[in-house]
Amino acid sequence: MAKARAGYRIESDSMGQMEVPKNAYYGAQTARAVDNFPISGETLPREFIRAMGMIKLAAAETNIELGHITKKTGNGIVRAAKEVIEGKLDEHFVVDIFQTGSGTSTNMNTNEVIANRADELLGGKIGDKSNVHPNDHVNYGQSSNDTIPTAMHVSALVSIQKDLIPSLKYLEKALNKKASQFDKIVKIGRTHLMDATPIRLGQEFSGYASMINHGIKRLENVKENLSELAIGGTAVGTGINTHKKFGSKVAGKLSKLTGVKFKEASNHFEAQASKDAIVEASGALKTVAVSLMKIANDIRLLGSGPRCGIGELVLPAIQPGSSIMPGKVNPVIGESVTQVAAQVIGNDAAITIGGQAGNFELNVMMPMMANNILESIRLLSKVSVVFVDKCIDGIQADKKRCGEMIEKSLAMCTSLAPIIGYDNAAAIAKEAFATGKTVREVAIEKKVLPEKELNKVLDPYSMTEPSS
Repeated sequence: MAKARAGYRIESDSMGQMEVPKNAYYGAQTARAVDNFPISGETLPREFIRAMGMIKLAAAETNIELGHITKKTGNGIVRAAKEVIEGKLDEHFVVDIFQTGSGTSTNMNTNEVIANRADELLGGKIGDKSNVHPNDHVNYGQSSNDTIPTAMHVSALVSIQKDLIPSLKYLEKALNKKASQFDKIVKIGRTHLMDATPIRLGQEFSGYASMINHGIKRLENVKENLSELAIGGTAVGTGINTHKKFGSKVAGKLSKLTGVKFKEASNHFEAQASKDAIVEASGALKTVAVSLMKIANDIRLLGSGPRCGIGELVLPAIQPGSSIMPGKVNPVIGESVTQVAAQVIGNDAAITIGGQAGNFELNVMMPMMANNILESIRLLSKVSVVFVDKCIDGIQADKKRCGEMIEKSLAMCTSLAPIIGYDNAAAIAKEAFATGKTVREVAIEKKVLPEKELNKVLDPYSMTEPSS
């Protein structure tokens, strides 16, 4: 055996010997992956590693029950896997995101870390594999080809259910609160960026709240497919080298561990050859991002000014906006939201491409897809809360500005059309524009209606509801 350099030890795998940092819990296969993939310097997210720990724990408990590993070995694996779940061993998960497309390197990273830590817990030494072997014990009844897609589904669904949906409900509640607060404030509506008929500010915000509500429903709809786990399919979906009850038992244990309902895939060939459930979920995340982009941009524009823009909203001033223009304040939270939305849309594009990499019996872009979907969930979860706390809750309406804008609008003539005809109403609008007068002033001059009746017809609030 070769002699290791100072600070290193020698471990071996099926390809031979490798130097491994002396105190690292990972082994030879992980060391090879570190050497082979010096790409981004980023590893798979904590949520994914946590899911891998849960899978290995559930697998060990199942294998004890099925008589495939001893209680001593299995309990060592369970203890080490719990440390992975708790994040105590995160520094030993060192494989780059952009690695083998099956995620084999991350699966073996997990197997080696748990095996070495379990060996240590059972009185052995790191690297000697005397009590626990990464393949023979930690990975028993599994393949990277079913553990990695299982971790993708577990981490994504748990994050959606426990992080993102609550954050979106928090945002929806805040928007509904503003919709109620602003319900009596009438302002000008806009279509094609041009003045349209009046709308209540509360109605506008109720639309935003409904967008988020629909986004939540879309996320609820992806749960069913994400709840199906590939575990039990092993190499190509046939279940070679595993017990027929292994997949269902592991899925049941994962349900208990996470508090989220999971089940064995109804068809293992679909579960491993395609990543359609991840693509579907990413599509729902993209739709939420598009909604946030629209809402944030509307709020930015409605608050533009403060004197030379639209200025119907007054946004919270949370930080200086310029290093050169004193007193300038920018809508920075809305800008943060739009940047997150752009990132999520970009993540979805990569996931869509990745979803097409199901070559025969295995998808080979899983690590990238896993990273992207978890990043999207995490970003949307965090920015939704920040949007509420730093912007939505503090928004105020400039009632005076809203009223002035309505009175100046040429679209006020719309309510005259059913009474005096479209062409006559259009003529009033054109004259108002040409002379700089309001629609009301021109209509009074032309005596198209008695003034009392005219004021009733041109009442902005009445234009925000269907006519009786």
